[in-house]
Order: sequence, then C-alpha cells, then structure tokens
Amino acid sequence: MDKPVIIFGGKGIAKAALEIFKSNSIVVYGFLDDDSAIHGTEIDDVSVLGKTDDHGFLKLIGQKTEAFVATDDNALRKKQVKMLMDSRKVMPTNAVHQQAYISDSAAIGHGNFINARATIGSDSVLGQHCIINTSAIIEHNVTVGDYVQVGAGSIINASVEIGNEAFIGSGATIIAGVKIGKKARIGAGSVVIADVKDGETVFGNPAIKVDK
Repeated sequence: MDKPVIIFGGKGIAKAALEIFKSNSIVVYGFLDDDSAIHGTEIDDVSVLGKTDDHGFLKLIGQKTEAFVATDDNALRKKQVKMLMDSRKVMPTNAVHQQAYISDSAAIGHGNFINARATIGSDSVLGQHCIINTSAIIEHNVTVGDYVQVGAGSIINASVEIGNEAFIGSGATIIAGVKIGKKARIGAGSVVIADVKDGETVFGNPAIKVDK
C-alpha cells in the first residue's frame, strides 16, 4: 500500500492502529473523530484533524489516501463503513501488524485490525472489519465472520466456525470443530467445548450459558 491512511476514530484502538501502520512504514495522514474536544490534538505526533464527516478530508479518500475505521463499537464501525462505501465507494483497508503471521493459503477480507503476533493459520477465512488482538491464534481451516472480535491471547482451534459479530474474550480457548453463533459472547479465559447458539453468552471452564 503506497497511499497514506486516514484513521477514523481517535480513541480506543486508534493509537494501536497507528502503531500497526508505522510498523509497515505506512504514513498516517491524520485522525478524524466526532469528539470536537480532541480536535487539534496529536496522537504520537499525528493530528486529529476534524470530524468523520468533514468533506474536506473525505474527498481525499480513494484518490490520495486510504481509510481505516478504528473503533471496537460494531454499530459505529458499521455506520462509518457504510458512509465510506456510500460517499467514496471505498472499502476500509486492513491494518495488519508487521509481526502478525498470515498463512499464504488464508484469505482475509477488508477493514480488519490484526495486531502483533496474531496468527491466521492455513486455509482459514477471516471476514471483514474484524478485530484480532495481540497474540490471538486462529488455527487452520477456521471460518470467521464479519465484525468479529477476538481478544488477546485467545486460541481458536482447527475447523471452528465463528458467526458475524461474535465476541471472544481475552485468553479464551475454543476447542476444534466448535461452532460459535452470530453475536455470541465468550467470556475471558473460558474454555468452549460445545457449540454456542446465536446471541448466547457463555463463561467458565468448561464454558456454560450465563444470563446477560
């Protein structure tokens, strides 16, 4: 990627995204954030330029810059992705740390955040706009949907299927062959040995359903 990047969002994973792009020697043009209180401030010497709907900066995207959406709020992430698609006909780029490992036979979509020492194994498929945190391991032949979040140090074993918008807490282990439903939530440190239904929350070792 030769073009500089504009990062949407100035909080949360925004600074980590900046570090990821820096690890690949990619220039970050600036941040856009709707909190006017941080406009004009800097994040590691990169300026927060204005709001996410600032046309003066939006018009650069696609022609002179790429875009990356840096928020772990899926509703906001979807809104900003839609805006970029509608107004600029541009899909956000991936932020993949130089120290991440992605197998040559793996396939990944657009707009993903993949931090240092994360692993995407052979023949695995990662959807779009996912957040894969530090040292998370996605083994071979895993299918991950869109807008999925995988916490730091989690282990997703072979042939697991993860539905759209599922959340896997830090340090969780998903046993081989398990299916995780859409919008399911896996508590941090849990060991999941059985399928989890859509929208279900599980926690513990072995993980069991809990009330939200």
